[in-house]
Amino acid sequence: MSRTSVRNSWKSLQPWQRHAITFTLVVVVIVVCVVVRQATGPGEATAQAPAAAPPGNLPAAPDAAPAAPSNVAAIVNDVRIMREELAQQCLWHFGEGVLDGLVNRALIADFCAKHNIVVSRQQVDEEIDRMAERFAIPKAEWLKMLESERGISPEQYANDIIWPTVALKLIAAAQIQPTQEEIAQAYETQFGPAVQCRLIAFNDLPTAEKVRAQATAVPDDFGNLAKRYSVDVNSASAKGLIQPIRKHMGDPALEKVAFALPKDAISEIFPVGQQYVILKCEHQLPGRPVPLDDKLTRVLSDAVRDKKLRLASTEVFAHIKAQSQVDVVFEDAQRRAQEPTVAARVNGRILSTSQLADECVNRHGKEILDAMIGRAILQHALQQANLEVTQADLDQEIARAALAMGKTKTPGGNDPDVEGWIKEITQTQKIPFDQYVYDTVWPSVALKKLVASGVNVTEEDLQKGFEANYGPRVKCRAIVHNQMRKAQEVWQMARDNPTADHFGMLAEQYSIDNVSRALRGEVPPIQRHGGQPLLEKEAFALKPGEMSGIIQVDDTFVILFCEAYTKPRPIEFAEVRDLIYSDVHEKKTRQAMSREYARLQETARIDNFVSGKVQSPTLGKSIEQAATGAGGNAVQAGFEAPVGNR
Repeated sequence: MSRTSVRNSWKSLQPWQRHAITFTLVVVVIVVCVVVRQATGPGEATAQAPAAAPPGNLPAAPDAAPAAPSNVAAIVNDVRIMREELAQQCLWHFGEGVLDGLVNRALIADFCAKHNIVVSRQQVDEEIDRMAERFAIPKAEWLKMLESERGISPEQYANDIIWPTVALKLIAAAQIQPTQEEIAQAYETQFGPAVQCRLIAFNDLPTAEKVRAQATAVPDDFGNLAKRYSVDVNSASAKGLIQPIRKHMGDPALEKVAFALPKDAISEIFPVGQQYVILKCEHQLPGRPVPLDDKLTRVLSDAVRDKKLRLASTEVFAHIKAQSQVDVVFEDAQRRAQEPTVAARVNGRILSTSQLADECVNRHGKEILDAMIGRAILQHALQQANLEVTQADLDQEIARAALAMGKTKTPGGNDPDVEGWIKEITQTQKIPFDQYVYDTVWPSVALKKLVASGVNVTEEDLQKGFEANYGPRVKCRAIVHNQMRKAQEVWQMARDNPTADHFGMLAEQYSIDNVSRALRGEVPPIQRHGGQPLLEKEAFALKPGEMSGIIQVDDTFVILFCEAYTKPRPIEFAEVRDLIYSDVHEKKTRQAMSREYARLQETARIDNFVSGKVQSPTLGKSIEQAATGAGGNAVQAGFEAPVGNR
C-alpha cells in the first residue's frame, strides 16, 4: 500500500473514528510513556514478550548488490562505517532513554513471571486485531496507517505499545472494567452538547479584574484582549478561541461555567489550577444524534478502559517498582567506566551494555546511520575541496543561530547571547551541547564552506528583498482544503454571498488549516517574493472585496478574499540596504546549501547494509535489496538546518 493510499484511508474515516483513534493512541502512548516509556522486551523476558530480530542478521543480497561485510554498516565513497561505530552513536544519542524503557519493561516482565501472568504473542496479535476492528480497518492497513501517520513501525507497535498495554491490563484487570455510567459519560463527551468559547488566562487577579472590565465594556474586543493579555499562548494566538468545551472532558469548574453561559455572555473570573480565567461564549453547540449501537458501545468501552488504565498504571507500576531492585549503571559516567559491560541490574539480573546497544540499533540504527552517511559525504567533499571546519567556525555558527532566534544581550540588539542560546538548547530543548554541535552545527558549517564561493547577491535580489519587507501586502482571508470537489462547493457558497463576514464563517466551518479556521480565515498579510509565486500573483491581482478562484498550492486548494492592502513602510532603500543584503545572503546561502547537499548525495557511492540500499552514481539510481527489518524501504539521509533556522 502506498503512502498516498494510507493517507487517503485515514482521511476517509468518519471524524469520530479519527478522533477515537487519536484519543486511543494518545492514551496508550501516555500509559507506555508513564510506565515503560520507550520500552522493548529484554531477551530473557519470561512473560513471552515478542522478540525483535537481532541487528545485522541480513539475508543474502541480490546479484545486483554486494554482500554485506559482517562488521560494516555502510560504505560511503570507499570509507567504511563500522557497525561498532553505529552502535556507539546509537548509544550516545539514545542510550539513556532506551535503557529506561528496557529497565521498566524488565520490571513488568519479572512481575508477570512472578505472578504467573503470561502475555503471549497471540494475545498481542489479538489486541492489534481488536484495535483495527474497532475502526473497521484491515489489520495490514491499520499497521501501515500507524507507520505513515504516526511514525510507529509494526514491530515497535507490538513490542513497545501493545505488549506492555496487555500486560498492564492483565495486572490491573479488576480496576479498569468500565461501568455503564462511565460509558454514558464517554458518549456525552463525544456526541453531547458543547460550548464554543474564547478564553483569557491570567497569572494574577488584579490583571484579570482590569481586563474583564474592558471586555464587558466592549464585548466584541474580547479576542483582541485575549491576544494581548492571555498567558495561555496557544489560545492567545487564536484570539482566545479554544476547542469546544465538552462535558466530562477536563476541569469540572470550567465545564460548569461554560455550559451556564448564554451566547455572547462573558463569565465572572474563576480559578483553574494556578491561574484565573474568564470565558466568552461564542456558541452553544447542540449534541449529535449518533445511535449508541453495539459497535459504538465497544469503541467507547475500550476508550474508557484505556483511560482508566492510564490512571491505574501509575499506581500499579509504583507497586511493581517498590517490590523490585534496580541499579542503573549506564547513566553514571564514573560507574560506566568502572563496569563498561553492565548497563543496569534488575532484580539481580544484568542488562548488558551490548544488549542496550543492540536495542538502540534496532530502534534507531537506520536514522543514525543515515546521519553518519550524510556526515561522511560532507567530510569527503571537504577533503576534495581542501577545506576544514575549525572551532572558530563552529563558534561563529552558534552565535549566528543565537542571533537568528532572537537571543541577544539587549532587546533588539545585534550582540548574540550565546550563553543564553546554549541554555535554551540544553535546558529547554533538552539537547546535550556536544550532540547539538555534532548533529546540527558541524553539518551547517561544512555546507556553508562548500557553497561560500558560489553565493552572489544581485541588485535585483536586493530590490526584491526590499519590496518583500517594506512594500505593500495584501490583507486576506483564506479557506484551505485538501479536496478539489469540496473546495469548489465552498467557493460556490462564498461567491453566492461575497462578504468578509460570510467568508469568515465558511473558513471557520470548512478550512482544514487550524490557524485560519480558528481566526475565521484571517492569515498574515501576503507579501511579494515570499516563496509562493502563484499565490502571491493571485493575491496581488485582487481588489478589496474581491474573491479569488481556487488556487492549488502543493496538495491543497486555497480560496482568498481580499480585504485591504497595507501601506508601504516609509523608509528609503539606502537606509536598510546592508540589513537586506545580510538577510538575502543568508537565505540564498541556505538554498545553496540544500542544493549542494542534494547534489552530493546523488553523486555519492553508498552501500547501506542496514537499510539494504545501494546507490551508484554510474547507474544513476539506487538498488533496493532485502534486509532484515528494513521492509524494503530505504530511508533517505537528509540535511537538517540548524536549530536556529527550523
